[in-house]
Amino acid sequence: MLRFIVRRLLLALPTMLISAAAVFFLIRLIPGDPASLMLGDQVDASSLADLRQRMGLDRALPTQFVLWVVQLLQGDFGMSIRTDEPVLRLVFDRFIVSAGIVFVAVAVASLIAVPAGMLAAWKQDSKLDIGLVGAATVLLSIPSFWLGLMLLYVFGYKFGWLPVVGYVSFSEDAGMAALYLILPIATLVLHEVGILVRMARASTLEVLRLDYITHARAKGLSETAVLCRHAFRNAFGPTWTLIGLVLGNLLGGIAVVETVFTIPGLGRLLVDSIFGRDYPVIQGCLLFIVFVYVMVNLVVDLLYPLFDPRVTEE
Repeated sequence: MLRFIVRRLLLALPTMLISAAAVFFLIRLIPGDPASLMLGDQVDASSLADLRQRMGLDRALPTQFVLWVVQLLQGDFGMSIRTDEPVLRLVFDRFIVSAGIVFVAVAVASLIAVPAGMLAAWKQDSKLDIGLVGAATVLLSIPSFWLGLMLLYVFGYKFGWLPVVGYVSFSEDAGMAALYLILPIATLVLHEVGILVRMARASTLEVLRLDYITHARAKGLSETAVLCRHAFRNAFGPTWTLIGLVLGNLLGGIAVVETVFTIPGLGRLLVDSIFGRDYPVIQGCLLFIVFVYVMVNLVVDLLYPLFDPRVTEE
């Protein structure tokens, strides 16, 4: 087990380095000069050259990359061109907002989808199975922005039960903050439930066809015991992997949902930075998203042997 953990940690390092190089050089392909953007169109040539020298833009790209990596290792992600704030603090503050929504949404979606998917597989080809699969397919097919707008219209505008748009932090008013987050979380839950139900159903069907399940039934065990004690653990492995991918993907930015509900999260910060050509923030956001994605999948991989011990043996 220890060797498995060390190997996974070592594999994460080159992934991060390659991702950092990709982020750095892709940003340099964007047309425009960051120094000119910071100083405006009326700046003289000497001031522009001085700023370019202080930002290291007059050096060769490989030198810039090495200096940038050294700064990253020291926790220095640079300063925002638009707001003149430290990028790391800016990204982290926005990530906290997004993470609070995403973790709750994925947890709720998993609690609904896994039992529903297993139930659909257990009752394969029944009306219940057809209804659950049909509902999952419909939810999976609806774009998240349209789903969010419909929830806003029905529960915010038509019935007036919930706030329409905006954001209140928990430090200001916990009750209002929870009310403002219900619709964004519900949007994500409804969208992700469709994916997870289909995966849970497919993996459970595969497990229910194995010989050891037939043997368990032949011993006279009830269907509930077969499903919960013998099928669940093996069937949950693939679903757990998908939950990790969904979590990493959503933590990387829920820009559409944040834009619909005007939530100041990481995805919205990235979109605003792209429109404002705030290169340090774009770099910081992308690198942070890659880091979160790698870490989430690393944790998922490390926990996978709990459901399938054969992983460590391989």
